[in-house]
Amino acid sequence: MELTFDVIAKCILELAAGLGLFLFGMNTMSEGLERVAGKQLKSLLGAVTKNRLMQVLLGFVITVLMQSSSATTVMLVGFVNAGIMELAQAVGIIMGANIGTTLTVVMMSVKLDFHFIFCFIGCILLFLPSKHKTLRSITPVIFGLGALFIGMKFMSGAMEPLREYEGFRNALASVQNPFVAVLIGAGITALLQSSAASIAILLSLAELGLIGFDMCIFILFGQNIGTCITAVLACMGTNATAKRTATVHLLFNCIGTVIFIIIAMILPLAEWIEAAVPGNISMQISVTHIIFNLVTTCLLLPFASQLEKMACILIREDGAESEAMKLMHFDERLLKTPAVAAEQLFNEVQRMGDIAMANFRKAMECFNEWDEDKSAELLRNEDVLDFLNKEITTCLVDVKGLDLSDRDTRLVGSLFHVVNDMERVGDHAQNILEAAQLRHQEEIKFSTKAVQELDDLSAMVSEQLDRAMRMFRDQISGSDVRQTIESAEEQIDNTTEALRQHHVDRLKQHKCSAKNGMIYLDILTNLERIGDHAENIATSVDKGGAAHHAA
Repeated sequence: MELTFDVIAKCILELAAGLGLFLFGMNTMSEGLERVAGKQLKSLLGAVTKNRLMQVLLGFVITVLMQSSSATTVMLVGFVNAGIMELAQAVGIIMGANIGTTLTVVMMSVKLDFHFIFCFIGCILLFLPSKHKTLRSITPVIFGLGALFIGMKFMSGAMEPLREYEGFRNALASVQNPFVAVLIGAGITALLQSSAASIAILLSLAELGLIGFDMCIFILFGQNIGTCITAVLACMGTNATAKRTATVHLLFNCIGTVIFIIIAMILPLAEWIEAAVPGNISMQISVTHIIFNLVTTCLLLPFASQLEKMACILIREDGAESEAMKLMHFDERLLKTPAVAAEQLFNEVQRMGDIAMANFRKAMECFNEWDEDKSAELLRNEDVLDFLNKEITTCLVDVKGLDLSDRDTRLVGSLFHVVNDMERVGDHAQNILEAAQLRHQEEIKFSTKAVQELDDLSAMVSEQLDRAMRMFRDQISGSDVRQTIESAEEQIDNTTEALRQHHVDRLKQHKCSAKNGMIYLDILTNLERIGDHAENIATSVDKGGAAHHAA
């Protein structure tokens, strides 16, 4: 058969169309499964212990739900980078993820002549209005599964003409070097960034008889290495521990590939698998994939700690202390898991509240006794608060658009308001610091009574802020706690008003200078405003963030 330009162009276009449809189907099915299982993911992660077998099982379950070991590993990189998970916990999960991905290959190996029905039913359900949330989540799974198989059929059909072309057959037949086959498998998978897509192409070539099973197994080994590229790319810009997570994934597959290359070259592995599964090369490839991941996991699981140490040797700490000017608990990769993303932003806002409270206390300490180090630290923290306010708000906008539970939707809504209140607490603390600095520079003296008044009001505000942060952290609400907050706020307001009147009386009696009075009133105003924002933080828990906010 003569391979003309028209035939080549037709093959390339059909192959590209089939590959695109396959990836679209895989992505659609994966996202649908994530939405169905997203609510359970937090509880699944809570099951992570030091038990390696439990970690492997968890990795298997998550990957079956997400239908992608790369997606699972990228998610783990995000978790480790955000501090949700330790590297030691991620090692076992990565091994389980490699086993979980074998289910996808099994699905592709099974011949489903009714795959068009999947797509047709999915299309109908996709456009039918449904109030049932579970049905809406399952619909993309059905549609994606149909699209996946249709894409595979397109790819197989695109390569059909090549079977008759002797030049192409000879080119593939010339690949007899196992190491070249491994490199081909790794290269194609790295290029596509999807082991499922590259294995689908391999299945199509094998089914058409364009490549023998003896070379298929080596290409398959290389594909296991190539799939690591997604996690490697995902760890760019992360901390050292997150990079080590991707490195463990790469080490696992590289070591497994080396082991199986040796086995396949010494023992008749291909012949054994052909004898066990005769007459079905697709299933033979699927069985090889299962054996590779199961055996590699069994061999390397006892040496998980050594894998972790190897990753630590390869990826060194940079020696610098953690930067405060960054999100410590949240990573954009967590957007793939909405429930976890919402929880981590909640933790990030708590961190912001802790910084704001620390700044308030440092400001009052500087007022009572000036300290340059505390002043400098407060100003650095204020920059961090401004940064966190901007970054957390941006992340909240992203998370708000995800598929959240009703509870998480209310939580995210309230966080918008709480972040603003915490940032304003920091601003008022800075105002108090500026007043303290002026007092220090001008060597202004306050009467014992005036200092005691400010100390008493500061203690009331500090207690209110502690109470509000405790309510926010534990998500405590109800009429009793609301009444306590409102009563404390009323006491702060009444005390502030009384102290202002005391100040007026002192002015009339010429016991206070204008400059003293200016500083005194400035601190009174800022303390009262901090109390207002503390009430807002507490109220956001009870009303979902709908409270009126102080200026």
